Amino acid sequence: MKIAILTGGGDCPGLNGAVKWVTKTALDPYLAKKRSSDFEIIGVLQGWKGLTEVDPDDPESCARNLRHLDEETVRAWDRYGGTNLGTSRTNPFNPKNDRSRKLIQNIEKLGIDVVVAIGGEDTLGVANNLYKCGIKTVGIPKTIDGDLLGTDYSLGFDSAVNIITEEIDRLRTTAGSHGRIFVVETMGRHAGWLSLYGGESSGAYIILIPEHPFSIERVCELLQERGGREIQYSIIVVSEGAKQEGLQEFVKDKKVDDFGHTSLGGIAAHIADEIAKRTGFEARYVILSHLQRGGVPSARDRLMARRFGIAAVDMILNGDFGRMVSLTHGEITSVPLAKAVDKLRLVDIEKFYDTERYNGKRSIL
Repeated sequence: MKIAILTGGGDCPGLNGAVKWVTKTALDPYLAKKRSSDFEIIGVLQGWKGLTEVDPDDPESCARNLRHLDEETVRAWDRYGGTNLGTSRTNPFNPKNDRSRKLIQNIEKLGIDVVVAIGGEDTLGVANNLYKCGIKTVGIPKTIDGDLLGTDYSLGFDSAVNIITEEIDRLRTTAGSHGRIFVVETMGRHAGWLSLYGGESSGAYIILIPEHPFSIERVCELLQERGGREIQYSIIVVSEGAKQEGLQEFVKDKKVDDFGHTSLGGIAAHIADEIAKRTGFEARYVILSHLQRGGVPSARDRLMARRFGIAAVDMILNGDFGRMVSLTHGEITSVPLAKAVDKLRLVDIEKFYDTERYNGKRSIL
């Protein structure tokens, strides 16, 4: 059985680990003795782009877009961030440039039996469309935003939260030295999990998330209330997709990717400017941007990459196609890809967010 594995969308720590454990589990000689199936693993370079653009009849094209994987090749991959297979935001089912027929033809010509896709809503949406077209697919959840439905965890999230916490710890020294307000912009287009967890972990005074439009007047009130009460600086964490009441999200430019997404950014600069104008406090902003995707995977992302990769092979052996590996209530299970990409997993405001203090709730029960 030939398995093709790819990573799509934004890179993050944990991807290489998932590729490693799909490969090692499928090719494990000890486990092979207990199975009726043998496996071959093909790594697809640049996500859906590689599988769409490859010419199966051209050896040079195959060498550019595909990579044979074995246990020795992937032995140390789980130690490194990013993705050794490369990635892209290619959407073969984009109505403006539909290349789905070419994609399906390539899969058939290459003799691929199963496609394992590691990604978020967009990447797994393509996997779901392929499944509906008769291609066997298995999904592994990955998104630092933590917004995939049907799973309590997605690869990359814990590493990104750690990075946010570490960077804010560094900011505190300069913020305290100068008595400044620092506004830290994190990723998070529609869901505020990253800013909420990062803000709570780092002890941020104010956290602003997409699920609850904020009042800039209230932000300034909270800062003025704190003045002189504790320390002379404050940290504000804001998701890139957060919205001020009466305004839309801030967009960097008019470019739209293959999945119809614009590039967000600029909300932190706006907030810092408004704070300075309205309160006279000295305010600065920092946009963490791609720093959140970099570095080595945390212990949890290494562990979850292992468990997700092993589970993906179990699903293949059991014939559980058109589904995504999932962590639910502490147990590894699976959910239909259609459910995972149907809508986003958003922060439950009533359960997790204090709309008066713009922070995580201080009531657990």
